[in-house]
This record gives sequence, C-alpha cells and structure tokens, in this order.
Amino acid sequence: MHRTTEQHEHDPIAQMYRGLDAEDTDSAVSVILKLRGETCDIDCLYCYEKRKEVPGGARIDAGQVRRLAELFQGRPLAVELHGGEPLTAGRDHVAEVLRELAGQPRVVRVSMQTNGVLLDEQWLDLFDALYPGLVIGISLDGDAAGNAWRVGYDGQPVYPRVAAALRLLADRGRQTGVIAAVTPAVLGRAEAVLDHVASFEAVNAVSFVPCFDTSVQRPTAIPGLRIPESRQLQRAAVRGHAGPAWAISPAEYAEFVLAATIRWIGAGYFARLKLEPAVSTIRRLRGLDTGFCHFSNLKCDHVFTFYPDGRLGSCDELPWPQAQIGRLDQVPDQDAVIAGQRRLPLLNQGKGLMERCTTCAYRSACGGGCVATRWRHDQAGCQDAYCDYRMRMIDGIAAILAQPAHPEGAWCRTMRWRPRTPNSMRDVAAFLARWDRADTARTPVRLHTSAHGNINTVGLPGIHEADDLDPAHPQWREAIEAGVRPLVDTVTRMWGLVTYDSCQGHPYTGLDLEPAERRVGILPRNRAEYAQTAAALCRAITSAAPTLPAAVEATVGRAELTCEATNRTTHVLDLALRLAPGHDWPAYFDAVDAATEAVADALRGEAPSSGRCCSCPMPQPAATSSEEISA
Repeated sequence: MHRTTEQHEHDPIAQMYRGLDAEDTDSAVSVILKLRGETCDIDCLYCYEKRKEVPGGARIDAGQVRRLAELFQGRPLAVELHGGEPLTAGRDHVAEVLRELAGQPRVVRVSMQTNGVLLDEQWLDLFDALYPGLVIGISLDGDAAGNAWRVGYDGQPVYPRVAAALRLLADRGRQTGVIAAVTPAVLGRAEAVLDHVASFEAVNAVSFVPCFDTSVQRPTAIPGLRIPESRQLQRAAVRGHAGPAWAISPAEYAEFVLAATIRWIGAGYFARLKLEPAVSTIRRLRGLDTGFCHFSNLKCDHVFTFYPDGRLGSCDELPWPQAQIGRLDQVPDQDAVIAGQRRLPLLNQGKGLMERCTTCAYRSACGGGCVATRWRHDQAGCQDAYCDYRMRMIDGIAAILAQPAHPEGAWCRTMRWRPRTPNSMRDVAAFLARWDRADTARTPVRLHTSAHGNINTVGLPGIHEADDLDPAHPQWREAIEAGVRPLVDTVTRMWGLVTYDSCQGHPYTGLDLEPAERRVGILPRNRAEYAQTAAALCRAITSAAPTLPAAVEATVGRAELTCEATNRTTHVLDLALRLAPGHDWPAYFDAVDAATEAVADALRGEAPSSGRCCSCPMPQPAATSSEEISA
C-alpha cells in the first residue's frame, strides 16, 4: 500500500499567480514592445490589437527601450518585438532598437512575432549582423484554407507570401516557431493542419491558440470614410450576439488540441517540433515547470506591454485601457510599477478569479490558465466552460502519455486525471515480479487494525505505511479491508490484474480527519494492459451508473505511482466510489456497500481485452465551413 498525504500550501493562490516582488530579482519579466502600436500591413479579421481602437503610426525608439531596461534593472528581461507588424517600423529604426537591446546585459532573450509578409534577405542580414540570437516567430494558421481570416486590406489571402517567408528562413538555415489561430477553418482537420505546418523545414515549434471571440459583437472601427475590402469581410462575419464567424468554443479547442497532440506523437513530430499547449501540459503532468504563463505562476504581474505613445501596462491580451499601469515617463522605478499593479482593479479581479482554482483537483497540471481569457469568460458568465476545456485537455493528454500506442483513450470522458501526492511504493518492479511468481518466498508482515477499520502496520486511523502484498501471500486476505474485498477480488481474480492499494472507506466519526472514500488502485503490467483495463473500467462503470445509490458515484482516475527505489513513475488507475455532489457522508456510508455490489457486478460482466474501446463516442471529423468563411 502506498502512502498519501495532502499537502497544504501557505498561500494557494500564490502557487498559481505570483505577484511581482522587487526583492525577487531572479524572476524574469516579459516586455512586449508594440513597435508600431496596432499598425500593420495586413488586416486579419480577428485581430485583437486593432479592436483596442487606439491610434497607431508612432514607433518605439531606442531611448524608450533603454528606459524600460532601467526600470527593471537587476532582473532578467525577455523582450518581444510585436505589433501590429514590427517590420513596418523600417530597417533603420528596428536596427536602432536591436543595437540597444544587444547592449543591455540583463536582456536574456529577444524575439519577434511577425506576419512574415515583409521578411526578405535584407531583413535577415540585418538580424544576423545586429542580433544573431533573435528568435523569429511567424503567424500562420496552418494551411491555405486555415488562413482564410488572414487577409490584406484588399481582402486577398496573404498565405502565399507567408509560406514564401518560411521557405526563405529554411534557405538561410534559420528555425522559427509558428503561432496558429484555431478557428472554424481548421476544426476537424488538426492532423492535416499540423502535417502542413510541419512540412516547412524551418518550423521547430507550433503554438495553437484559440479564437475565443464569442463576445465580439461589433466590427472594428474604421478611421476615414473608405471601407477596405477586409473590413467589409469582417462586417459580414460579425453576427452580433451570436459572435463572429471566426470564433470557436472552449470545447472545440480542447478537441482540436487533443487531435493535434495524437498526430504529433503518432507522426514522430515530437522529435523535432515543440507543440503547445501539449508540451506545457505534459511538463505539468510530470511535475515540471514551464515558461508558458498559462501554466506557470508568472502570470500578468510579470508580463508588460509598452506602446510607442508611452503607455505601459500589463499583458496585451487584457482589455485596454483597463490594463494600463501608467506612462513610462511617469513611472520612476520598479516599486512604482508594483504599486500600480496593486491598485489596478483589473489585475486584482483577475487574480481573484484564481480563488476557485485553489480547491480544484486539476490545479497542479492546469496552473490556472490564462487570466485574460478567464476574465473574458467570467464577464460572459461562462467561466465553467473555460475550466471544462482545461480539464478535458489535461484528461486527454494524460491518457496519451499513459497509452501512446492506443490514442483512442484520449477521447474517453470517464477517465479523469486524479493525481495523489505523494503516491509511492518501495520497489514497483520487484512488486510486479513477485505478484506473478507464486513460488517466491513471502515473509510475514505486520498487520494491525484500528478502531475505525484501517489495516496497516501501526493500527491507527488515517494514512499510514502498509506492506505491499500479493494474492499468493498467506496474509493477503487478512490485509484487505472487508468492505473493499468484492472489488479487489473481482479485479485480481477475474480480471487477473495487479492492485497496489485499496481502502474500504472510513467515516472517522469523532476524529479530526476527512472521511476516506472506498477505492482500489490498479497497477497495469504494461501500457497495452493499461489501455485495455482503462477501456474495460469505462464500460463497466458506465453500465453500473444507473444502478448506483444517489449518494455514491463511481469514478476512475488516472495517476502516477512513484518507485522509491528508482524515482521512476508508473501510470496507474484508481477505481473509486466517491461522495456524489449534493449528498453528505452519512448518506454515502449508508449506501457504499450497495454501490460496491453494483460496481462489482458490472466488473464481472466485463474484462480487459484487445480491440475493444471504451463506452465514450469517438469524435467525428468536421467539414470546413467554406460558405461561412466567405460570407
């Protein structure tokens, strides 16, 4: 039996949203330089920067860049040249900015996000000469059909010119990341879209970003009397309260990301191409950090946006002017920036939205998501939809990691990511080997039973150490708590599986302990057995659901078991009878035996087998709505 304890953090919100601290000079800040404000040489219909409707045309100069570096002196600084389109600032002006950045010792990274239309040999020569380490990102929404919303002011597609820029980068031996917006033009085509982007030799990273723009109810304002063809297309696409034709739902985005991730692994692209948000999700599932703010605790307080007219504010995805902290010439130092952040209602509100994350079972993998997106969904009264997509994505990617040769598991909606921390066993490999060797000698173990029914080495209530036994051990049956035996017997005898943990559930009446649910942990021998078992468990508990007492629900959680001897992790499945929402623990314990029999009976009617999927429907490919795009 493993040992599990619930870890309580001093400040749970700080684990997902860390404020800027002047004393913490090791934490980097990211500064987005809007070199030309919203000025751009193309007119993408969904452009969020132009929706801010602020005057463009001015340019950030080297002196302003120097002042920003002084403002955050002593701290690592990551700078992104952004827009609008940064290359519209002109070669001489961009050269001055790059020279200034190259001379700043605390600038650790400089990147540029461009639409690629103006990119040519002369620009690349300039970058090579002044800032060879410049990281170039290209905006490209997949294949030609996917780029339907990216047009010039004449309404014509810009895809051919962007594709030419990617080929030029390859010719020059450069690599680039691609940011691709997920719109209805690519839904149902994740595999083809990823294949197309990966076909460009220069591309070493792809970030799929969602167009969660259902709140956009009017077209972008137009300066002057002449209406460009692009804005006429936009007006036709904006449908008032129905949202614009380029918008997608969080559920659609989750499905697209999962399909793309399956293709990324199946096609072997993972060996040369980073895929987001898949990589950050995987890192968080494995307990690792990531630099992606949607999964990191370095969120809006560590991201700044600067405009040519001197405005300094938080992340550019937040609404402006609400996100503005002040003006560069009026902010004397970093302390003033921090004070401005703490006064800003928008940032305080955004941070407050993280409160619900502190009790969420997905918080360690999710990291709270994007504050700006969460804020917009909250304003629209649909924050649950945002959280649902994050959970769905994490569940699916956890399945892909556990059973990569059986990616259909990503579409199971019964299996949920349910980490248990810590969740460990002394020696997993030795335990598995002993389980299948009945002729191996078994030594006696200590078994003591608490007044509340817990069986462990010390006979005390709560979570305590217990020896890892197998069915061939003489004390096996004595070690299994009576209430959970029907589940353990079915899983081990009929299904032939390995269990690594079980608990009959305990109310702990009169004790300062949270009640424990009934559960059994399953340790698959290999990934194929894992996939077959997960599918069979889904079928079983789906069939059992209508017969369960109202106070109990059957769930299966995906988790990882850590081997203390090697520190390696193994994917496991935890079958649990949980307290159903709206019911109390006395009702649960009155009904849990009946629920156990219902689930055990359903398990007896199933078995892990190859070729059988779970009970959840597979997604159907969606046709591109060309009529809607061209409307």
